[in-house]
Amino acid sequence: MKQSPRLRSFPSLAMAGLCVAVIAGCSQDQFSDLREFMATAGSAGQPPLESLPPVKPQEVFTYEPGDLADPFKPRSLKPAKGGGAFEPDLTRPRGPLEQHPLDSLRMVGTMAKGGQLYALVKTAQNALYRVKKGDYLGLNFGLVIGITDASIELRETVQDGVGDWTETKAMLALQE
Repeated sequence: MKQSPRLRSFPSLAMAGLCVAVIAGCSQDQFSDLREFMATAGSAGQPPLESLPPVKPQEVFTYEPGDLADPFKPRSLKPAKGGGAFEPDLTRPRGPLEQHPLDSLRMVGTMAKGGQLYALVKTAQNALYRVKKGDYLGLNFGLVIGITDASIELRETVQDGVGDWTETKAMLALQE
């Protein structure tokens, strides 16, 4: 049996009608409250803006070098002649504990003999030395200025960056 051309196009037309109905159903105005808010939001007016503070004029600085150093050139550090009030006696014979850096020496104890307190210092090679006030330790002319049961106080003499001698304090604490 043969269908008429009208009957064949009917399902197509029905489907097209259904799509139009669905699209028309989705186009309801769901955002009417949003549109109303947007229409009334600007009508209340906004508070006036405060004016900006006036711009303060900046003071102009003109660099007059005169006898001032040029800030764009490196400074020349003239090496000092050395010396100064803290210059150590470089001709003094150095003791065995002055051959070791201070951080490689360890204070391991104290002992008293004849009313004088001695510190016991061990080197990295496990050699044990007895140290008294006035002895030297370390590479920086470290003079022992005090001994207690817990530490050795030193005054080291070092050169600063320009060659002048300065004194610093150091301490070697009891470690065993």
